[in-house]
Amino acid sequence: MKSENIIKEKSYKFALRIIKLYRHVVKEKSEYVLSKQVLRSGTAIGALIEEANQAESKTDFIHKLSIANKEANETLYWLKLLKDSQIIEAKPANSIIIDCHEIIKLITAIINTSKRNLNK
Repeated sequence: MKSENIIKEKSYKFALRIIKLYRHVVKEKSEYVLSKQVLRSGTAIGALIEEANQAESKTDFIHKLSIANKEANETLYWLKLLKDSQIIEAKPANSIIIDCHEIIKLITAIINTSKRNLNK
């Protein structure tokens, strides 16, 4: 049996939450610019993690995960902006922001471990 890949699962579920958030913000708030930004960066995280899992080398793996980490941090920025501008309410915003922080921590840990193993 193949072991589960936590970061792939979390980033996929996160992308689904981002899509729902996007739909809500567009429908209920008629906000298109910020919501499109968070949709783009929030769904890119999982896609880049998928790419990293097909990397041609350990260096390529680290590079692709580093880009996923940048996208996650950009997503965090857009989420905070949506929250602080009161486009989305604090409670649901805080929940998805916590998820984003968790993904950033996981990606960072994987990158750091991979870098240590690369130098061995």
